[in-house]
Amino acid sequence: MPIMTLNRLADLQPASWDALLPDAQPFLRHAFLSALEDSASVGGRSGWHPVHRLIADDTGRLLAAMPLYVKSHSYGEYVFDWGWADACQRAGIAYYPKLLCAVPFSPVSGARVLGRGEAAVELLGELCAGLEQQGLSSLHINFTTPACDALLRGRAGWLERLGCQYHWCNRGYRDFQDFLDALTSRKRKQLRKEREQVAGQGIDFDWRQGHQLSEADWDFVYQCYANTYQVRGQAPYLTRAFFSLLAERMPEAIRVVLARQRSRPVAMAFSLLGDDSLYGRYWGCLAEFDRLHFETCFYQGMQLAIDEGLARFDAGAQGEHKLIRGFEPVLTRSWHYLRHPGLHAAVADFLEQERAGVLVYAEDARRYLPYRQG
Repeated sequence: MPIMTLNRLADLQPASWDALLPDAQPFLRHAFLSALEDSASVGGRSGWHPVHRLIADDTGRLLAAMPLYVKSHSYGEYVFDWGWADACQRAGIAYYPKLLCAVPFSPVSGARVLGRGEAAVELLGELCAGLEQQGLSSLHINFTTPACDALLRGRAGWLERLGCQYHWCNRGYRDFQDFLDALTSRKRKQLRKEREQVAGQGIDFDWRQGHQLSEADWDFVYQCYANTYQVRGQAPYLTRAFFSLLAERMPEAIRVVLARQRSRPVAMAFSLLGDDSLYGRYWGCLAEFDRLHFETCFYQGMQLAIDEGLARFDAGAQGEHKLIRGFEPVLTRSWHYLRHPGLHAAVADFLEQERAGVLVYAEDARRYLPYRQG
């Protein structure tokens, strides 16, 4: 079956791509990925060049696909391979460009090799075989699901890498107080005090869905988002146009909480809804308030998950401070196919040692969870 390369998802009917998705997680949807491209958040000079691969049958029906990007750097991936690139540079080995299967700027596990059976296996094999001809050093697949792990595990040349995130699980809590009652007394008092400190500053919160936000609201959302990068001297990954396009194409999946002090907006957190999970993605504030980050990014999302009966809240990739607020360590996986034999051997040795450390870390992290025993 011939493999096609697609540089713009806009050239493909959304229903054709979305029919391959195994669930309703928002990040792999045509609407999300095409909004990244059409807003110039990827493509151009971003260092993310879309080269999606597709296999279709004789009738044109898609059988398998992978969201793929040729990368000239490792920014926005959240599976950190800068050390590998540095080692290659010192050894005179070209690490970039490389081929990446991922959702740009989104460290959320999900489907990566879309489709099933022979077509998915063929697509994966052809990608590996074609790396040298295309001048690519490697193929990386980030934040995979168990189904993708099963497809890759044991396949020649592939290296597995573990990571650790923190997710909050809703154990059928009736309300936020019911969640607090599950904590030790000391942690329960700490969380309650943090929420009271925010309320004491005259700050309240307003949740909106995508269709309830005006362009002026999106201006504010983007100003907050961009500020989180600007204060660190960095340029934001996403453009302003991305938010308007996403609101136009998948408003039902968008959840934004606006923090207001005496009716003046001062902060926001942007999340996406999919299946039974809430995904906290972006946050920002225009002024500093004590404990506002914890309330806006964590407690408000937990509250929404309880109110809407969602099973899980993924508030982002990093932050050990999430542990004491009830977020549990969760292992993530990525897979790496490296053409250069010496690099493959060195990385394989590194990952074996790193894996042991990640497993110990994740187990040890559970000791800091705030839940009562028994």
